[in-house]
Amino acid sequence: MSKGQNMNQKIPVKDVTPVQKVTPQDKLTKPDYSARNRIYVRAVQGTFENIRRFGGLIFLSVFAIIPWLQYQGQQAVLINLAEQRFNIFMVTLWPQDLTILAYSLIVAAFGLFFVTTFAGRVWCGFMCPQTTWTFIYIWFEEKIEGARNKRMKLDQRKMDADKFIRKSLKHFAWVAVALLTSLTFVGYFTPINELFINFFTLDTGFWVAFWVLFFTFCTYANAGYMREVMCTHMCPYARFQSAMFDKDTYTVAYDAQRGEQRGPRARKLTQEDVKAKGLGDCIDCNLCVQVCPTGIDIRNGLQYECINCGACVDACNGVMEKMGYEKNLISFTSEHELKGGTTKIFRAKLLGYAAVLLVMTSLLIFDIVSRVPLEVDIIRDRNSLFRETNQGLIENVYTLKILNKSQQDRSYIINVKGLVDPSYIGDSEVMVQGGEVFTLPISVAVDPNNLEIGTQKIFFNVRTNDDPDNVVETEEPSTFIFTGF
Repeated sequence: MSKGQNMNQKIPVKDVTPVQKVTPQDKLTKPDYSARNRIYVRAVQGTFENIRRFGGLIFLSVFAIIPWLQYQGQQAVLINLAEQRFNIFMVTLWPQDLTILAYSLIVAAFGLFFVTTFAGRVWCGFMCPQTTWTFIYIWFEEKIEGARNKRMKLDQRKMDADKFIRKSLKHFAWVAVALLTSLTFVGYFTPINELFINFFTLDTGFWVAFWVLFFTFCTYANAGYMREVMCTHMCPYARFQSAMFDKDTYTVAYDAQRGEQRGPRARKLTQEDVKAKGLGDCIDCNLCVQVCPTGIDIRNGLQYECINCGACVDACNGVMEKMGYEKNLISFTSEHELKGGTTKIFRAKLLGYAAVLLVMTSLLIFDIVSRVPLEVDIIRDRNSLFRETNQGLIENVYTLKILNKSQQDRSYIINVKGLVDPSYIGDSEVMVQGGEVFTLPISVAVDPNNLEIGTQKIFFNVRTNDDPDNVVETEEPSTFIFTGF
């Protein structure tokens, strides 16, 4: 071949540009902020389900009964925001008793920390109102729309008479539960007997009606629609709970060493045959996912969405029993136990929480026991420092505010200490109703020969006079002013 022929011959070129495969939109991974898929929770039976139902029943009973209890002719538990007092049987708490509220909240917080360190989010799974009301709403769904698969098919159907009736009954039941819940809750803040009558006769005030409807909407939305969103995104407890976990905390966990490799198998196969195929005890039935109220797969490890309700434990134990396998493939266990070790219960973190809890509980009890059901506030007259009476005495004017913290009417005697031969002008004995703030204007007059120029410290002594066996007494300081003529 000649040189010219070689130059005129074209070299074949192959296009090696990589071909980009386009993934259909429905197969793209959805971002975290995308709309969630609805979770259809499957019913489950078992030990932890029974415990949760029993605990929820007790919680609901206490919540519903307390505002109806009566004590000495009035509502036993009433948070009266208008009068700024909290009646709880024989005790009336006022804003001055803020330390009791503070200690109570601290005790509740450290009690929650202690339980979480020991057993994870069992409060969320068994006693949290959000969880309790969510399972109540799911129960109505099951009774009206059917089991999980039936509910899924019902939602996929076009609207017909049967679907309309079932959906209407479900939402009616949801609204009824939400309304009763709201009325009961508002009944802690206003007399509940009048509340129910006035609400259903349309005779209630604007703000009472507003709060009843507001909490009805919140209960309906939270338990009916938001459900796991409250637990996973809105509840702050889900976010900081991991700070209290350690390797000895009991949480719901999956034993991967025993369960993997997961896969279906015939029930007639022995465990030796299963192991020969390289399979673990997990048959990959996905029941643990279907019964989870937050829609997670516990086999993926510990997740902050898990509320430790134990539903997956009951579901898995039921499957293991049918297969003839050992139970507790999913169980309440610690990380140490999963790795073949033992759980150390008495550890520094847990003992620390227990110590703080004990101290704060002791302070709360001491504050309640040492609380005096009487408080006196003294206000001097601001119009004048002193004045001279017609008898030539030096007079100071005061206003006494006597707060009877008990719920019984009490008689009080007032005395003045710290002056030489004072003349007390005003009622020296008053009757104060239970939970009343009694205002008493008085004057104290003294011979100027018995006074020093300037300010002199005095004390107002107030004590009960109607029960010698149960004397309550308090003494408050004030000043007597005389600047000279």
